[in-house]
Amino acid sequence: MLLNVLEVRAKTNETMNEVSVSNFEEGRLFDFGITLLSEEDIIAFATAFDPLDFHIDKEKAKKSYFKGIIASGAHMFTKVHREKWIPLFKDTVICGIEINNWKFLKPIYPSQPIHGVVIITSIKRNPEHRHVVINWRYEFKNTENEMVQCMEMLIMHKID
Repeated sequence: MLLNVLEVRAKTNETMNEVSVSNFEEGRLFDFGITLLSEEDIIAFATAFDPLDFHIDKEKAKKSYFKGIIASGAHMFTKVHREKWIPLFKDTVICGIEINNWKFLKPIYPSQPIHGVVIITSIKRNPEHRHVVINWRYEFKNTENEMVQCMEMLIMHKID
């Protein structure tokens, strides 16, 4: 279910005020655009949460398998989720249920443009209890349209 960038943008041309989980459908896609992580951002995040040498030490990173500093696996998801997903949906969230299939397929280097989309892959409605459980699939691709990271997150949302 991978779409090209033009198809993605055409499907997500709306404002935050128009977003309502009560009328979401499977296949709904949100285009979160391009995100860059600076070398300073990568080092700061990794120092706090994942202090491996290839994330925090430039000289050791040059000698590593990756030949340079790379982002911690959780960094791109954390940034996009915090800065783009949460502002849209935070008022609807009851709770997170699970994270599945988190795959780190290619390294993310400093200042590398990464395009992020989030797709609704399933919805289970419970009108009696006024909530829906949505499976959100995050996909991150590089400029060659190669998947660098993906994951799924199951979230319970209240129906407005």
